Amino acid sequence: MNKKINIGLVQMSCTADVQANMQKAIAGIREAAQKGANIVCLQELFTSLYFCDVEDHENFKLAEPIPGPSTETLLGVAKELGVVIIASLFEKRAAGLYHNTTAILDADGTYLGKYRKMHIPDDPGYYEKFYFTPGDASPEDSGYKVFQTKFAKIGVLICWDQWYPEASRITALMGAEVLFYPTAIGWDTNETDPNINREQYSAWQTIQRSHAVANGVHVVSVNRVGREIDQQFWGGSFVANPFGTLLYLGSHDQEEVHVQEIDLNKTEYYRSTWPYLRDRRVDSYQSITKRFID
Repeated sequence: MNKKINIGLVQMSCTADVQANMQKAIAGIREAAQKGANIVCLQELFTSLYFCDVEDHENFKLAEPIPGPSTETLLGVAKELGVVIIASLFEKRAAGLYHNTTAILDADGTYLGKYRKMHIPDDPGYYEKFYFTPGDASPEDSGYKVFQTKFAKIGVLICWDQWYPEASRITALMGAEVLFYPTAIGWDTNETDPNINREQYSAWQTIQRSHAVANGVHVVSVNRVGREIDQQFWGGSFVANPFGTLLYLGSHDQEEVHVQEIDLNKTEYYRSTWPYLRDRRVDSYQSITKRFID
């Protein structure tokens, strides 16, 4: 079976104009499809500015149901172009209940489902706990998920999830052939030490490449670019193979649409060469569910 697939990454800047952002994203999807993409991943919360840099109740007006208007628009694009679309959106689940959610749209225009971000940060410039309820393992959320698309079984995690090896491990164990990370992260423009900026970006890339190695899967991370208030989003979108080798690395400051071929036939080679799944001591990991071991 030929398991070579083409992954499209749309790295873009955003404005306060929601419709303009949507049209820019659709243009990026079309460009990726023209370049042969089978699966196209958009960045985190691509329809708006990254509003979590402030705590403002007005921003809740940006939220929408999923399925809803944005997924309806993108389902038509997915069906027209024959591509899978990974779309990160601000979900209004109910009055006073909101999630940071990614919808998965199959190549025939079918809505496959959604994943709700499990880990929610609260840091200067990233006040996400003000806006988002985390996903959980309830029957409605089902915790971590994989989606069988036309081209591959994929797992989707979102931004802050990318720092947690537990999330990538569980998703890989559920059968994900590729891990996708829609992301919105950048440098604090008030930071005067360039070494700190370099270290932060390096850590961000390194942790995700380590997920590729530890789980024997390809990892795709799609970030935004552009300055928004005190954040300079650092782009740097990338694709890593299961040995952590960078197959593609985006710029820090340019909007880019890139299509990268990956060969899922090689997963068996990577996993049998470094057989981490074989050697896991599942009988010894019970303590991982504790907050801390005193």
